[in-house]
Amino acid sequence: MSNAQRVRQPKSAVRSPYDTLEDRAFWRTAVAACDPTAVAGLYRPKFAITKDTAIMTAGSCFAQHVHRTLKERAWTVIDTETPRGLFPRDVLNRFGYAMYSARYGNIYTVRQLRQLLREAYGDLTPANPVWTRGDRFFDAQRPNVEPDGLESAALVREARARHLTAICAALAKADVFVFTLGLTETWMHRDTGTVYPTAPGTIAGSYDPDVYAFHNATTSEILTDLAAVRAILQTVNPQMKMLLTVSPVPLTATATPAHVLSASTYSKAVLRAAAGEFCAVHEDVDYFPSFDVITNPAARSSFYKDNLRSVEDAGVAAAMRMFFAAHDPQGADAPPAPHLETEDNGDDDVVCEEALIRATRT
Repeated sequence: MSNAQRVRQPKSAVRSPYDTLEDRAFWRTAVAACDPTAVAGLYRPKFAITKDTAIMTAGSCFAQHVHRTLKERAWTVIDTETPRGLFPRDVLNRFGYAMYSARYGNIYTVRQLRQLLREAYGDLTPANPVWTRGDRFFDAQRPNVEPDGLESAALVREARARHLTAICAALAKADVFVFTLGLTETWMHRDTGTVYPTAPGTIAGSYDPDVYAFHNATTSEILTDLAAVRAILQTVNPQMKMLLTVSPVPLTATATPAHVLSASTYSKAVLRAAAGEFCAVHEDVDYFPSFDVITNPAARSSFYKDNLRSVEDAGVAAAMRMFFAAHDPQGADAPPAPHLETEDNGDDDVVCEEALIRATRT
């Protein structure tokens, strides 16, 4: 039965509430029979985002694809820390530049984002802010932005102060805050609740079970953190909107007793549920279904590389094509803009601290 036939049926002929639904409501017509690179009707934005909308980006490593693609299309993507000039992308990325709207590196959990925003506005000071590796010093909240560390703890603190200023500058410009939820698993300081983007000892620092504890967030905890983030953003700009996504990248390892497949399923299910529930109750918060496109069974895992974690360029392209088709239909198929502030070295891999866990295995 076609969509038109369903709609034209007289009221007396309707046998169930499903009889009048659009084709997009049925798996066969909306998924199985559709091109997985262009799923029609999957993304229906709540609010408009244009090339002139000031967009601030943050999140897990997959969010780097979003930031980069928007930048390549010459959209108004905020970046308050990347130095001006032509630099190879891999050099910038190695030091945490040109990845997001500020040099905070990957923010895997909503709790970490909430903590960072509070710190930027002087409401919180993270515990154990400086970690060491040998005779070098690292920012515990972004240990990968200086791969070789700095010469002293004082230099780390000075760099962080400049970084926090840059975050405030970015927030002051933002119309839309795009955040990709990546993980539920995190490591925290037992006495204060400070969370970290990596486990102590992975990149820098040392693991002491009396000082640090593992935590796996629940849906209710994520909803609480999202509400706190939204409140902070609205304090900065009452008109600021949020666009949430969920990273389709599975866990590289789990600190739970579960098998990594089950742990990854839990994490993504919780994040997707929290994002959906939060968007449902806030008109100024929307969900962009990049996760849904890339994990679509109709793609038959073709959007993943051989390691079954990293996302292929085709997967990124499918997700971002959906974004542009919804917000800029006339320019959806336009080629990327010429290189703006960086030179592309041809390496499209993203920087992902989580993957460094593999380096600790012997």
